[in-house]
Amino acid sequence: MDLDALILSRLQFAWVIAWHILMPAFTIGVASYIAVLEGLHLATRNPLYLRISNFWVKIFAISFGMGVVTGIVMPFQFGTNWSRFSDITANIIAPLMAYEGLTAFFLEAGFLGVLLFGRKLVPPWAHFIAALMVATGTLISAFWILAANSWMQTPQGHTLVDGIFFPTSWIEIIFNPSFPYRLAHMVVACFVTTGFVVLAVAAYLMRQGRYVEEGRKMLSMTFKLLTVLVPLQMVIGDQHGLNTREHQPAKLAAIEAHWETGSGIPLILFALPDQTGETNKAVIEVPLLGSLILTHSLDGTVQGLKDFPADERPPVAIVFFSFRVMVGMGLIMLGIVVLSWYLRVRNRLYETPWFLRLCGYAWPVGFIAVLAGWVTTEVGRQPWTVYGLLRTADSVTPSLQGHEVLISLIAYMVVYLMVYPIGVMLMWRLVKKGPGDVPAPPIEGGRSKAPVAALSPARREGGES
Repeated sequence: MDLDALILSRLQFAWVIAWHILMPAFTIGVASYIAVLEGLHLATRNPLYLRISNFWVKIFAISFGMGVVTGIVMPFQFGTNWSRFSDITANIIAPLMAYEGLTAFFLEAGFLGVLLFGRKLVPPWAHFIAALMVATGTLISAFWILAANSWMQTPQGHTLVDGIFFPTSWIEIIFNPSFPYRLAHMVVACFVTTGFVVLAVAAYLMRQGRYVEEGRKMLSMTFKLLTVLVPLQMVIGDQHGLNTREHQPAKLAAIEAHWETGSGIPLILFALPDQTGETNKAVIEVPLLGSLILTHSLDGTVQGLKDFPADERPPVAIVFFSFRVMVGMGLIMLGIVVLSWYLRVRNRLYETPWFLRLCGYAWPVGFIAVLAGWVTTEVGRQPWTVYGLLRTADSVTPSLQGHEVLISLIAYMVVYLMVYPIGVMLMWRLVKKGPGDVPAPPIEGGRSKAPVAALSPARREGGES
């Protein structure tokens, strides 16, 4: 049996990064949420914020550990499976990865211990600073990772010498044409993903009649945030689409499954793209709406896939459907947010059982949207690793054998299918346990600086004490 090392290497990298991306999509958002809670507690001395923060710090610790463990694997694959890519792009990709380690990882490592174990050892202001630094570290990490990936999507600021990339302008490399849109889109996606997890946990606690006060506060805060971020994400996505049309027209054509260049094109809601026949089957479309969305003009012109050589077109069906899954998840999220507005106005946000149940079921929508968006972005870039300059087929390690990749792929699958269920089970145990009581704060000068209520078990609605 002839095993294709290229296909297997792509499957292996996809498997690893698909699982890994779930954790940053959550930890980036929850780290910022913890920092907000710590800041509110510092400003108000309300023990409610402290109880909620303590609860999410525990969950953050598990998810952060899972993210680190699964993320370490990816750089090794650059050397084992993608050595040609590493050789050709090292002068650009390696420094960007190093900047992440020197800024984000050092910042997180320096303050993570204080955040996790320093509650009784440092004053509240220092604990807030630690939370703020960890949150900042996660955002800086996203900055450098997306700078590197965006350069691969829209490369600039370099020169090619004997087939090797050399930087000519780091400003142009980092702030390449797609970077601002992709950074904003991903960071907001992380916040929204975390928001729907928080909603699900809050709804679960309230339905159980346990820690109702904490659940109400989490639900209210999160819906206020999502009221801003979900519509904002759609605006950012629209701007990102315009940028893609300008810099990666083949990807946009695949997203919309448009084969012919034309103006006043329809929006294809559903189709079965036939890449071999260069056509679509079972098409459901809305006239003119495609040009309006893609160009902001009813008679705007959009390039079709036939404008590009067949060997430079991405896999149309995968990109077409993954994009629609992402958009579908976004519409579900928007629908839930709109329902929250209606119920809040009617003072029924916390007392509507079917809505709380809906919030509980909605926890995976953000993760699904992130995965679908990642598939759209990365598969849509094919057949290139560096768009228009370096093919994926020319990036794989030349001496790599298919059976070697298959063995490592199976090993990764086994390990990840063990790590993630265990991690999720541990986090679920924390959710079922609930926020618990607030710990005693540090004593300064022999006297506590927190209110007495913070030193005693807080009363709970629903009979918990």
